[in-house]
Amino acid sequence: MSLVKLNRKKIPWINDVTTHWFNTDDFFTDDFMSRGANLPAMNVKENPKNFEVELAVPGFDKTDIEVSLENDILHVCAKKKQDAVEENENGYTRREFSYNSFDRKLQMPKSVNQKKDVKATYKNGILKLQLAKSDAAVQSSKKLIEIA
Repeated sequence: MSLVKLNRKKIPWINDVTTHWFNTDDFFTDDFMSRGANLPAMNVKENPKNFEVELAVPGFDKTDIEVSLENDILHVCAKKKQDAVEENENGYTRREFSYNSFDRKLQMPKSVNQKKDVKATYKNGILKLQLAKSDAAVQSSKKLIEIA
């Protein structure tokens, strides 16, 4: 049995004529339409003393991933070495697993203490980062306001 990949456009009802007529070329080719295509899914959690960032990066080794923090920018990138493998090797007739490189930059809030080390762990395809809050952000507590 042979499987054939279905090739559909992202937005099938928009073709070149329609985009040209409405002058929407830039709109539909803008980054926001494909921005998440090569970026790993991310969860962010705020705790009283730190922020936790989780990125789903299955298929990578921790040596493939680079994390840095500089000038309020958290930079996470990974490069996977792609081996040229024939589809028929090891009995495969189709291979769709791909671990593409990615490059993600996040603006950090002022409450992150950049002088403290970022703790990073990688387990089961999840990269977890812990970013410590500054002392001023940790000490500020919620003040309840009485309603008259």
